[in-house]
Amino acid sequence: MKEVTLANGKIIKVDCLSCAITSGKVEPDGGVIVETDHFHAHQDVAYPIKGLVIVASKRHIKCMDELTEEEQLDYIKLIAKIRQAQRDILGIEYVYFFYNEDTTHHFHLWMVPRYGWMYEFGRSVESVRPVLLHARKEKSNREEVMEGIRLLKEELKRKGREG
Repeated sequence: MKEVTLANGKIIKVDCLSCAITSGKVEPDGGVIVETDHFHAHQDVAYPIKGLVIVASKRHIKCMDELTEEEQLDYIKLIAKIRQAQRDILGIEYVYFFYNEDTTHHFHLWMVPRYGWMYEFGRSVESVRPVLLHARKEKSNREEVMEGIRLLKEELKRKGREG
């Protein structure tokens, strides 16, 4: 088991954070943003940045090439819907997408928005880590993050009803 610090400061012990979240054993702040048969999307539990979404597979795998064809289609459709909602509802113009296979837990994608305040840390991928650490220390935006979760949930639910 490893210790994980959530955005709300709570420390939990889990074998796999993604498994704990996708199974419902750990509830991320704001809950599930959107869920499909194969994937679960939620606000990142460690870095409170409005619109920072994690898309995790429900099945415990590590690599993209382990996705079934059905999962691949579900994955790209879900990411596109979330990205459109980030743009339309939260006004997020740019997003950095991160996926790595040497993680200690399972398959997930980070959708990290780029806000104007982040450019003081740089404009490239190297700026992301300092941005995340800054956000973790800055607790004053909790209400803004929760509002972002609510808005994304509503938009994706509405889009789901439309087909």
